[in-house]
Amino acid sequence: MQKRILSFALCFVLLTLAIACEKTPSSNQPANANSTTAFVAGPVELKPALDSINSDDLLRHIKALSADELEGRGPGTKGEELTVKYLTEQFQKLGLKPGNPDGTYVQKVPLAGFTAQPTGSFTAGGKTISLKFPQDCVAVSRRIVPESKVEDSDVVFVGYGVVAPEYGWDDYKGVDVRGKTIVMLINDPAVPDATDANKLDEKMFKGKAMTYYGRWTYKYEMATEKGAAAAIIIHETGPAGYPYEVVSGSWSRENFDIQTPDKNMKRPAVEAWITIERARELLTASGQDFDALKKAAVRKDFKPVELNAKANFDIKNTLRNINSNNVIAKVEGSDPTLKSEYVIYTAHWDHLGRDPKLPGDQIYNGAIDNASGVATLLEMAEAFTKLPTPPKRSILFMSVTAEEKNLLGSKYYATNPLYPLNKTLANINMDGVNQWGRTRDITMVGDDNSTLIDLLRETASAQGRVVNPDPEPEKGFYYRSDHFEFAKQGVPALYPDSGIDYVGKDANYSQQKRDEYTQKDYHKVSDEIKPDWDLTGAIDDAQLLTTIGYRVAQGDRFPEWKATSEFKAKRDQMMKTQ
Repeated sequence: MQKRILSFALCFVLLTLAIACEKTPSSNQPANANSTTAFVAGPVELKPALDSINSDDLLRHIKALSADELEGRGPGTKGEELTVKYLTEQFQKLGLKPGNPDGTYVQKVPLAGFTAQPTGSFTAGGKTISLKFPQDCVAVSRRIVPESKVEDSDVVFVGYGVVAPEYGWDDYKGVDVRGKTIVMLINDPAVPDATDANKLDEKMFKGKAMTYYGRWTYKYEMATEKGAAAAIIIHETGPAGYPYEVVSGSWSRENFDIQTPDKNMKRPAVEAWITIERARELLTASGQDFDALKKAAVRKDFKPVELNAKANFDIKNTLRNINSNNVIAKVEGSDPTLKSEYVIYTAHWDHLGRDPKLPGDQIYNGAIDNASGVATLLEMAEAFTKLPTPPKRSILFMSVTAEEKNLLGSKYYATNPLYPLNKTLANINMDGVNQWGRTRDITMVGDDNSTLIDLLRETASAQGRVVNPDPEPEKGFYYRSDHFEFAKQGVPALYPDSGIDYVGKDANYSQQKRDEYTQKDYHKVSDEIKPDWDLTGAIDDAQLLTTIGYRVAQGDRFPEWKATSEFKAKRDQMMKTQ
């Protein structure tokens, strides 16, 4: 899970101040206060399904999945074997069909683990700039080979490294970067509003909100397409949304990628981040000014700047092959024609495994991240078996591997789907649940980008709740969990976050608990079940997402991306082949 830290104050002022009294739980008594279920208006046939979702079963699954025996659920470990066995057995007990057309409950995901030992330097203006790893720079090679080198490579500054035809934008215009080292800025081009220099132009890259063009993954993908030998992102904390230590901490240890027939040889030999201090030094030695280049890069007429510099990198990789698994089960649709169309629920089963170098507790149990999301997936799978008649379309329940390794399990499915993506209506993703009680709201992650958001609002309203806008769209949280790999391939994808307006709690409670979790438990061995958990809010959210999936599966049309979405063109092209 890529943890989002919501700004409580911003969210709260955006909340609707009052909801119709007949729909709103009182400040002391949530709807159905003596039950773990909340009333959701909707088809009568949904009631037995929603009633079956309960906190006792949810907690039972979380306990099993976060037990020490599973050793933190690291891909390619004994913990994976036990996790896959547990999930398969649970799906079988519920009577769900194997989700793989080959008659099994797994999709094999071939991964490679690689630990990089990089060295590197620049020469510019007669000066050698040696790089210290990871203090100045982090670098990996995703080529599945023991060593990758870049020698005496020309260096080109390519602005933000973005090619976005819909905005008339091309940061590579007129320059062939094949075999060269490109250096680029993080985030989207920060195009100022022509009428107010203190604001960003809302018509360009959605203004303040991050688009996929701003994500580091996109920048390396475009570098691959352009044939660059090395691709280097300049880190800045504000635009990135996290400090350099977050990058250096994760990139300095073993990383994973999907094995491909060509051993990823089409990727740049080097993918790297560099601190802004070393970037300034490089540019100054090349006769350039960082601030001037950054200012020029927010204009459509920006052209790449070939620097008076050469790059040299040598990355030695320690490699291992990992045979991992996505676990998938199916509730087959009841309509003879529409059952070949699908709604997919996802939650990642993996966490950080075990670290034998730690004193004392060495197991990253990942109770919230993401045993809780997988437990919710199992509860929702059971709910669909309680329907008197299955929905018209088929429902897939998939627990994916290697989310913590850059969404690799979902990426593998989305690029190697078991069922056609043009027959897949939607993906609904769960990554962590609300463990602190009921809320009068739920939070939209990302912008109002598809008709699934409209359905979220309608269904939340039936619960007596409201939907918050994303309080931090500039940090790009929409691109940081498994649903995004579906969105990138054009499938409308929904990933809501917990609410913040807790029933019976004061206005500071949400921020207090989120800060507490982030500081004490997030990606730490202490992410374990706590005695003060209250899963009633998680049940409300599970019922809401169950209802949304059911309505999509029963609907008379596919969900659609809205006109401003960067994924709309991909979906439109895909649906032409239906």
